[in-house]
Amino acid sequence: MQKNILKSGIELSELGLGCMSLGTEYDHAESIIERALEHGITYFDTADMYDKGQNEEIVGKALKKYQDRGDIVIGTKVGNHIKDDGSTFWDPSKKYIKSQVKTSLQQLGVEHLDLYQLHGGTIDDPLDETISAFDELKQEGIIRAYGISSIRPNVINYYLEHSDIETLMSQFNLIDNRPETLIDRVHQEGVKMLARGPVFKGLLTSNSNNALDQKFSDGIFDYSYQELGETIASIKEIDNNLTALTFNYLMSHDALGSIIVGASSVEQLDENVKNFNYAKDISLDVTKAARERVKDLEYTAHVD
Repeated sequence: MQKNILKSGIELSELGLGCMSLGTEYDHAESIIERALEHGITYFDTADMYDKGQNEEIVGKALKKYQDRGDIVIGTKVGNHIKDDGSTFWDPSKKYIKSQVKTSLQQLGVEHLDLYQLHGGTIDDPLDETISAFDELKQEGIIRAYGISSIRPNVINYYLEHSDIETLMSQFNLIDNRPETLIDRVHQEGVKMLARGPVFKGLLTSNSNNALDQKFSDGIFDYSYQELGETIASIKEIDNNLTALTFNYLMSHDALGSIIVGASSVEQLDENVKNFNYAKDISLDVTKAARERVKDLEYTAHVD
């Protein structure tokens, strides 16, 4: 599988496993992780708040025997302060980040983190303090690289200008193409996109009709329910494999670091990999034709 290289030299498999949906039963989760490795997936994305830390523990345990391979990359996230009762509040302070990293290291069973990401953020955060926390962790050798997970342009632009982020995680797919408005800047800064939500809650899968009715009955963004249904039907005229189309669309961007697909079963992972491999054979002209049939979306909030 192709690898995309970050500024720090970290190599991300072009298809990554989003670990949030693995569940809390270890043997089941391990079987999905093992299958991911068989498929050539080497980037695994988790967060300290998934299943109240249990997800990090499962991912770390399942990957422990592969630590000597040298190509396994784990990304985790911080910023949602987990209280003793399990509730969370937003806390991007240096004190919390530098304390919580120790918890993630322990839960993952590793001595350093490959990629540490801020799990959100607002323009009212103590931005410079947050950035300095990540910079210090990198200088101390505790993390190799850092990034942010955000859909707020004002926050993203601040980090692009004032920090050394190497990744930007955002929802990005053929329908939610809002990151296109940022992607040139992202690429110019040498930052790589981590595209989450590529199948858009099932809308861009073979189960699109059910997803449309169950999850998009009120429409979304600039689309009414009817417009969204008509758009999906129009794209299918070009290629019925909506997942492969959106994978190819994402791969057409030079700034892509990894497409993050979730999987709650081995079968679901196999299907995603099958579509990913099919996507490689789709021509750019086909993808452009599909892109022309969807609306050009832009971020409307958090832009100033």
